[in-house]
Amino acid sequence: MQRFVREPLLHFLLLALFVFAAYSLVSRRQPSMATIDVTQAKIEQLAGLFAKTWQRPPTAQQLKGLIDDYVKEEIYVREALRLGLDTNDEVIRKRLRMKMEFVSDAEAEATPPTDAQLQAYMDAHPEAFREPPTIAFEQVYINPDKHSPDATAAATALLEPLRKDASYAATAGDPSLLPPALPLTDQQGIAQVFGDDFAVAIMRLAPGTWEGPIPSAVGLHLVKVTERAPGSLPALADIRPVVEREWMNDHRNAVEQQRFDDLLTRYKVTVEPVSAGGGPSP
Repeated sequence: MQRFVREPLLHFLLLALFVFAAYSLVSRRQPSMATIDVTQAKIEQLAGLFAKTWQRPPTAQQLKGLIDDYVKEEIYVREALRLGLDTNDEVIRKRLRMKMEFVSDAEAEATPPTDAQLQAYMDAHPEAFREPPTIAFEQVYINPDKHSPDATAAATALLEPLRKDASYAATAGDPSLLPPALPLTDQQGIAQVFGDDFAVAIMRLAPGTWEGPIPSAVGLHLVKVTERAPGSLPALADIRPVVEREWMNDHRNAVEQQRFDDLLTRYKVTVEPVSAGGGPSP
């Protein structure tokens, strides 16, 4: 028995068991070390962002600082997630939602639309692209301050001479900075010059004869519509960027909705009944 106790092999086995036990005890007390890999691609990305901001590549010392800062950020992010600091944080929730929506946007924009798709979209939404009706007209201005107390009567008295002699319009009325005539212009364009009420009223007039007086923000006007062009749907080639923008907006919304619907199938959603006071029922 004493010979067995003095056996070197036994001593070696006991020492190995002791080392293994000690290692196991230390391993349980210390968490396993996580790995942060700063790859060449990440280093190039950090250097590229620096160069884009400062219009020059970083020095060796600056690059080391960028790498150290990335490692620090990565450690803090991992520890924050481990501690659950992201839970119920509204700012983080909104940022994550935005990133998910960006994923849908990228998917939607991966393939540009064809002319056939855009033409079909135009045909399905003609009112969105139809050009509004336009009119061209002449106008004679009557200044209410110069024809007080009845500027309307003074303006009406000019109608008959204007209707009899087209050249009379050049000298009739009062001086004004307003243009005496406008070429074919839509209602919005007319409103920018003469005001909304004037634009609405003149768009209702038939061409060919002097009418009025029509009030504006600056006075009264006798007007003659000289030309009218109905609204029309332009050719795709003339407004392709506009159609493509609207198509892309609708397509992006459709892709996002489809993506959300697919994700929704992975969840069971329960909503508590809402009480009369607006909060959850007791």
